[in-house]
Amino acid sequence: RKVLVGDVEKRLKEIINELALELNVEIIEMETDKDHIHILIDIDPQFGVMKFIRLAKGRSSKLLRDEFHHLKTKLPTLWTNSSFISTVGGTSLEIVKQYIENQQTSEDQISSSFV
Repeated sequence: RKVLVGDVEKRLKEIINELALELNVEIIEMETDKDHIHILIDIDPQFGVMKFIRLAKGRSSKLLRDEFHHLKTKLPTLWTNSSFISTVGGTSLEIVKQYIENQQTSEDQISSSFV
């Protein structure tokens, strides 16, 4: 469901930034797209990307559902068990950052072109 908007979106980003700070993970770029989030991070491979994702999903689900009651009534869970992880190697970091930055803009352009 498209619930990552407005105050929910803002709070989600705060939660993920706080977790990243605690875990010494650098967030290079982050943007939501109403029903999912793109995050470009620099993380210690010994810590593990999946561990960060599990912690981010768990903490954000608990806090957001506690703080925004409508999320409890609209959704059985905030996140699915799936995720997409890719390393940045064959593409420049700037291209990946630009892709993430443009998530909301490109969605708005696609939506308006079909109106």
